[in-house]
Amino acid sequence: MDINTIIAQRVRELRDAQNLSLEALAKLSGVSRSNISLIERGESSPTAALLNKLAAGLGVALASLFEPAQPPAGEPSPVSRRAEQAEWTDPASGYRRRNLSPAARSPLQLVEVEFPAGQRVAYDGLAREVDIYQQVWIIAGVMEMSAGEQQWRLESGDCLAMRLDQPIVYHNPGSTAARYLVALAPQPFNPNRRPA
Repeated sequence: MDINTIIAQRVRELRDAQNLSLEALAKLSGVSRSNISLIERGESSPTAALLNKLAAGLGVALASLFEPAQPPAGEPSPVSRRAEQAEWTDPASGYRRRNLSPAARSPLQLVEVEFPAGQRVAYDGLAREVDIYQQVWIIAGVMEMSAGEQQWRLESGDCLAMRLDQPIVYHNPGSTAARYLVALAPQPFNPNRRPA
């Protein structure tokens, strides 16, 4: 199935599950109603930054927007075959992400990323209904990452843990593509948690 069709179905499915109108999701996400409508019809190739806003408005991790709709009956498979893994390329930066996790319920989501040399992607630190913890393990290449005011240069074998509650920037300063694994663990929002 085409990745834009998967994204369209997931956004519509998540919006419907929360009984949100297009207008309500537009207010929650900061994405225009017309853009959301285009995305839900599969007529748009949204950027990573725009999808991040939609995910925040829907209260889910960005990776959730790339999950195929669940079959109506039976347990989802605990196996994710390579040929079935959704792959998406950001039209703005060319970074490519592939959802590795199977459809079976799990508190953990795995994503593989190939990030082109010289490219940068910035995400706003948007409020979400869930806390999302992330670890990034560099497989090959170099990445510079920042979360709020903190900055790190990561090389092959390095691993960074952070919470996605502030502006985050990914940048490949190298001359070759970087590859890394992202592990995401969404948890219900806890207003009483202590700051990290």
